[in-house]
Amino acid sequence: MALLLGSSVLLCSHSCSLRPRGWRSSKDVAKILRGGTSLRISRNHELGSRSPAEVSGSRRAPAVRQVIARNVSTVSSDVDVSNHSSEDLESLISRLGISREALVVKPDRVQHGIGLIAKRDLRKGEELLNVPKKNWITIETVRNSPIGKAVEGQRPWGSQLLGSTLAFREYVQNEFERIRSEVLAPNMAIFDPSVFTFEAFSWAFGILRSRTFAPLTGEDLALVPLADFVNHGTIENDGKPSWELRRGSGLFGSQDALILKAPRDFKAGQEVVMDYGAEKGNGQLALEYGFVELPEMDAAAFLQSRSRDNFSLTLEIPEGDRFTDDKLDVAEINGFGASVSFDIAPGQGPPEDMLTYLRLMVLDGPDAFLLEALFRASVWGHISLPVSRENEEAVCTAMLDGCRAAVDGYSTTIDEDVRMLGAGIDDPRLQMAVVARLGEKRVLRELQGWFEAHLARLDQLEYYAERRLRDLGLIDDKGYMTPWVFKE
Repeated sequence: MALLLGSSVLLCSHSCSLRPRGWRSSKDVAKILRGGTSLRISRNHELGSRSPAEVSGSRRAPAVRQVIARNVSTVSSDVDVSNHSSEDLESLISRLGISREALVVKPDRVQHGIGLIAKRDLRKGEELLNVPKKNWITIETVRNSPIGKAVEGQRPWGSQLLGSTLAFREYVQNEFERIRSEVLAPNMAIFDPSVFTFEAFSWAFGILRSRTFAPLTGEDLALVPLADFVNHGTIENDGKPSWELRRGSGLFGSQDALILKAPRDFKAGQEVVMDYGAEKGNGQLALEYGFVELPEMDAAAFLQSRSRDNFSLTLEIPEGDRFTDDKLDVAEINGFGASVSFDIAPGQGPPEDMLTYLRLMVLDGPDAFLLEALFRASVWGHISLPVSRENEEAVCTAMLDGCRAAVDGYSTTIDEDVRMLGAGIDDPRLQMAVVARLGEKRVLRELQGWFEAHLARLDQLEYYAERRLRDLGLIDDKGYMTPWVFKE
């Protein structure tokens, strides 16, 4: 039986997950992860901090290509996956109506819990699983179940990324209180209070969060048995996902199915893994799945390893700005809001949309004419390039102040974090926290360097006024006034 509506899920036995006992409090984790994963910058350079969240019921991830995925669920657990025998797993396959002989992989115990093992040699791109929709646990499944009427009208949980341990736990707590008052209390004949507890809700929420596959999120939210056994591993591939949604051909034809394909070659008896997202940083992996990737290397080498570094930066149009309403209109017309988050990865610099949004945020003085209704449809294109030296300098100043304050807010330096990891950290949660915050600080330092370099080259940039004159043919390619301008 599953309850997916209203941010909750009570799962069938196939989940085989780990549920940690005795969570570290949000306050303790916040201390470990001081500085967080989000930088909040407005015109007055307000700063906020976010941290990777504790996630219960997260999937284990094996060591692949000298990468260790440390899972917070290993600290302690009320559920021991070793209790799940091979007979239990075979029974699951039978209940799903899937032929064991036809499967090229089988669920079995692995080093870190339950995983999928290759029954024979597999080639890259080969189909591993085909799980039809009839076996999924979906919102429709819940609506058609005995508890369907009790949860009618509840909104489905989506895939939003909650940015801090405190915010995550607070969100789950608030959702549970809402569900308890709106669903559980009025239907106590269906929902036993001794079973439907906050601990169970938190575990189920973590299960749901860590076991969904895009595009099976939001209104299409679904849990897919067998497919959720596949563990994470770093895979060198073309960046394409290892799963796809295959649509059915009609009422009397095949039905929708989730297809898992081999992301690379695997030998018989080898665990089959896939990358949960090459673009996801360690902070996001920690939040969504409860682990981080930790390369097994010395401190000096680890300092150069940055594949999972990430920083989530939040920009806001301040309410006190005299042009707030106009700026909000421009932002909304172009698909943004009063607050926008950007994921910053190493070696890429700030995204173009982020620079454009920054220019909009600090737009003021003589440049504010671009906010007039006359320019409303075209202003985003104008500010996608430098507007004026004053505007571009304000952008750099805001970002540099914010980056410096965020870096100074951490309780340790980059070198101290590297030394801690090099010496070894026994507490898996602390280790995860140090890996995540180290990645954040390295991205922040790089971002700070980018804006310092950008500030130094402001005199070399072309601004709106020059571009406009060039469009009108009033200056040439070298920046000189064209000769015809001086003719009477």
